[in-house]
This record gives sequence, C-alpha cells and structure tokens, in this order.
Amino acid sequence: MLALPEDFLQFIRSVYGVEAANAWFQRLPSFLDECATRWQLQLLPPFEQLSFHYVAPAIRADGTAVILKTCEFSDEFEHGLAALRLFDGRGIAHLLEFDEGKKVMLLERLQPGTMLASLVPDQDSEATSILAGVMRQLWRPAPAEHTFPTVEQLGQGLQQLRAHYAGGYGPFPPYLVDEAMDLFATLSASAPQNMVLHGDLQHHNILRAGDTWLAIDPKGVVGDPGYEVGASFYNPMPRILAVPNLEQMLARRVDQLSEELGMERERIRGWGLAQCVLNAWWSVMVHTEVNMEPPRGILRCAEILSRL
Repeated sequence: MLALPEDFLQFIRSVYGVEAANAWFQRLPSFLDECATRWQLQLLPPFEQLSFHYVAPAIRADGTAVILKTCEFSDEFEHGLAALRLFDGRGIAHLLEFDEGKKVMLLERLQPGTMLASLVPDQDSEATSILAGVMRQLWRPAPAEHTFPTVEQLGQGLQQLRAHYAGGYGPFPPYLVDEAMDLFATLSASAPQNMVLHGDLQHHNILRAGDTWLAIDPKGVVGDPGYEVGASFYNPMPRILAVPNLEQMLARRVDQLSEELGMERERIRGWGLAQCVLNAWWSVMVHTEVNMEPPRGILRCAEILSRL
C-alpha cells in the first residue's frame, strides 16, 4: 500500500468507512501512476497534513512545480472545480489540468507557499488586509444557472443540529445556536447581491506566491459576499486561541473588514458568529461515530462575537 500519513488513513476511514477507504487506498497507487503518465509527472510524497483529499507535490516534464489533488469520495470536487474555472487564476492558484469524472486535478504550486497563518498574531492587521484583498479579487456575480450550494442551504445544517439533539441543543449553548440560525436567515434575505464565493477563505487557504498572496482549495458557494468573512473569525486554529487579547483582536477584525470591504459592521460580526457555530456543528457531524464534543475553541470565538 502507498505510504500515507496515519492521520489521513484514520480520518478517511472514519468518514467513509473502513472497507470503502481501504479499497480506495489499494487503488490509489495505480491511479497515481496513470496520472503521472497522462500528465508527465514526477510525483513526490504527499503532504503530511491531509483531510478529505490526497494532495501531493509533483514536477512536470518541463520542470514546472505543480500540485496533484484527488479523492474519489469527495462530494466537493465538482463545486471546487467549477469555482477554479470561474475564478480563472484571479486571486487563486491556476487550474492546469483536470478530469472531472475521475475527480483529479493538477494545480499551480505556489512558491514559497508560506501560509497567511504565519502572520498571526504579530501581523494580524496585515493578514486581515490580505484576506480582504483576496476576497475582492475572487468574487464573481453568480451565473443565472449553477449547481453551487447556496449559503441558505449551508445554513440549514443548523436545523439538522436541532434535529440531531431531538429538538434540543445538546452540548451547544442554546443562545448561540438560536442567534446563528436567525443570522443565516436575516443576512441571506438582506444580501445586496449573490456572488460566487470561495467558501472557506481563511488563513490556511491563502499562500504567498512570489510577492503576492493567492487562495487555494475553494469549496464553491453562492450567496451573500458577507458570508466569506466568517471563516476568518475562528482562524488560524489553534494558534488564535493563544492570543491573550482575543476579544480585542476579533473586534479589530470586524472593524477592519467592514472598512476594507465596504460592508456594515453588524453584517461582518453576524456572519462571523453564524459561521463559528456552523463550523463547530460540522466538526461534530464528521465525527458522529465517536460522539465528538463541539470544538470549544471555535465556540469561544462565537461567544466573543456575540458580545461585540
């Protein structure tokens, strides 16, 4: 079997089942050989930190450094691919090759690839400005017809939270869940326009590329552009939790993003809180078989935002 990070093996097995995951792991080496031949690649070992996808650096026959990304289970591949094609390298790594049917893509490798997370907390104001700049480059008006998930659909996950706990809240603070549900409804209904968004734009998904910064790994979501700011309020995790003045930092991020994006402060704050709660719920859903508790760090950020 291909040498893969143990955390990745365990994660894929926990999400998709041991039998299905092991069968894919067995098929993966021959599939990678097929990709290497097809696109003339020298494949290098995969990255250590993997989640839903196998991601590895590679070198093309002409010496170009690239990234190969694949996972046959991924239900996000279609939307991420469509977003990459729409963004077309503006504010994001270029899509070079792809096979939608086989769920594999080849991407520009950003060099030196330093994560924006490295600027937090010492240069957090600069990092926030970079986030805002990448957002402005990426956003595109939503096509009249599309298959992207919408922000409203994502927000329905909080209805699933209530159903999961038999109409209650389980370990989640009720006031945070209620406020998040209300915010998803009211902010989506009052959206000034629907845009195609990255969907997970935060400090681990923006990398240095030469003298600029570019996004990677879009999810592809359509809705209120204010939704895009939400992930920045619980990231970079877990580093953000060590900040001694976290409430002050998050308040400054709200004000700075409001100013740089030209959005109301309350909309920025609201999407931050709503996404904190939703992401905490997603973390529980991914690990339902182990009855995982919601991540306290993310809920701590939501609690702070509720007080701003």
